Amino acid sequence: MEELLEQLLEECRPFTREGKVASYIPELAKSDPAGLGICVQCSDGRHYQAGDAEKRFTIQSVVKPMLLLLALMDNGEEYVRSRVGVEATGKPFDAINMTDQTLLSDHLNPMVNMGAIAMCSLIRGESYEHRYQRLLELVRTLAGDPDIALDEAVYQSERRTGSKNRALAYLLQTYGMLEDDVEQVLDCYFKCCSISVNSRDLARIGFTLANRGKPAQSDQRLFPGRYAHYVNAVLMTCGMYDGSGDFAVNVGVPAKSGVGGGIMAVVPTKMGIGIYSPALDQKGNSLAGIQVLTRLSQRLYLSIF
Repeated sequence: MEELLEQLLEECRPFTREGKVASYIPELAKSDPAGLGICVQCSDGRHYQAGDAEKRFTIQSVVKPMLLLLALMDNGEEYVRSRVGVEATGKPFDAINMTDQTLLSDHLNPMVNMGAIAMCSLIRGESYEHRYQRLLELVRTLAGDPDIALDEAVYQSERRTGSKNRALAYLLQTYGMLEDDVEQVLDCYFKCCSISVNSRDLARIGFTLANRGKPAQSDQRLFPGRYAHYVNAVLMTCGMYDGSGDFAVNVGVPAKSGVGGGIMAVVPTKMGIGIYSPALDQKGNSLAGIQVLTRLSQRLYLSIF
């Protein structure tokens, strides 16, 4: 497996020169666009990795499935579904013009920024700092990595430059979909996106979702299997933003991308995959990362279709 992964990285390394690192968050602009790493967590407990698999980067939007999962664990499926929809928007992840009509919860999904900001308000906690800490602990638990922590520099950078996310949050408040203090909600959201992980962490999280709540080689179920079904379904239709349709055709597994260069892929019952490559395409997805996943899916027949 590691020989295959090394081969795929070499095949796809030229694509890192075709993408661009995210620059609208100044700290992310410092990323090396040549970075490329992968880790695969298998059901037998073994993991295989290649390239920059140990490189730490901020989770960014790959945290959104965990926000959804924690909201489900705190509130149940019916309530979450009443507050945030599941339909793909067909628009960029930070789009403001979700609809020409009055904004409703059905117009959102948890994998775009507006939906994820709303999800922060559904997490339980005595304060928004407490909510963030609960989310951080969930990420640590799912990844089996107690050392996962906040990247303070990226958090401060996001906080200083997050004007568009502020606009989205105030739009939610305007339509009665966000009742709490906007700045507190956004502070929680910015911190969640600034959690530092590596490819192996994402592979382990992906496997736990693939295994319906059970980590590799463990009988402990961390969350109900139904919630894994819910999260994976939303990832399949919305996880790669307005590139989700192409990704479904070419790769065919639930996945989530982030502008930090991460991709977490879920191969139901089989494996979790974590990828790092910060050079992005125009839709905000890792360009070389998608190429690696496309080839891996074709070689191992991973598509669920």
